Amino acid sequence: MNNVLLLARLSLSEALRKKLIVVLLVLTAAFLGFYLYGVFRLEQNLAERAADAGLSSGPRRGLGAFPVVYAGVFGMYLVYFLGSLMAVLSTVASVSGDIESGVMQSVIARPVTRAQVVLGRWLGFMGVNVLYVLLVSAALIAGLYLITGYLPPNPVAATAQILLGIVLITSLTVLGSTLFATLANGIAVFVLYGLGSAGGILKAIGSFANSPTMETLGNAANIIMPTNALWLGASYNLQTEGVLAIARRVGNGANPLTSANPIEPGVVIWAAIYAAIAVALAMWRFSRRDL
Repeated sequence: MNNVLLLARLSLSEALRKKLIVVLLVLTAAFLGFYLYGVFRLEQNLAERAADAGLSSGPRRGLGAFPVVYAGVFGMYLVYFLGSLMAVLSTVASVSGDIESGVMQSVIARPVTRAQVVLGRWLGFMGVNVLYVLLVSAALIAGLYLITGYLPPNPVAATAQILLGIVLITSLTVLGSTLFATLANGIAVFVLYGLGSAGGILKAIGSFANSPTMETLGNAANIIMPTNALWLGASYNLQTEGVLAIARRVGNGANPLTSANPIEPGVVIWAAIYAAIAVALAMWRFSRRDL
């Protein structure tokens, strides 16, 4: 266990030293500033319109809360996308990169098993990715609250489901790193991520157009890659009851980026099991791979 924790710490230090991560952090700070400035201007415009109509400029209620709610939802959607990008880019060479550079031969010559190497790498990079998304999510939600006075109904549950998606992407990237070269691994994981997003769109179209075939295809894609299903579950926890009621009346397919229904527990369980299976397969595969 000490070997695993040591490798996790080394992986954490390695991820933080990468210039790619530094660039992504700088761009993330720019994104937060840009997005929250937009929210600030939105709040000013809403306050001006409320004053012109002789209404209170306090926290929004009912229909008046819609712009702020959607600003928060789509802000968190972008956080999820950035977190997914971070998870792939930081982890894509977790094993294959060391093999290609020759570093792995010196690592496994020490009293550490190959399975411990994979587990330690996964723990380290997962810690970086989870911490990144947690901090950006907290910054965006806090900024939204300070500017508008609006706090999503259940930000903890929403963030937890987003973090599960990040853990799954990290696990699959580590698995791919034991199977493919670095570039091929990155492409494969991004294709899977795209498949999950396409599945959500297909399911939404099928629901809106009453097409069982489209819904079936969407469900199949969500099973293969449940990252989009986790986001839809998170989006439910970010919307007020008034927004959800209108979304249900219009139809779930009207907006494929949000959901008016809570996530099914089976999806959460499957995503957690999927991530565990990916890590276990990575440990097994690397233990039997020729270097």
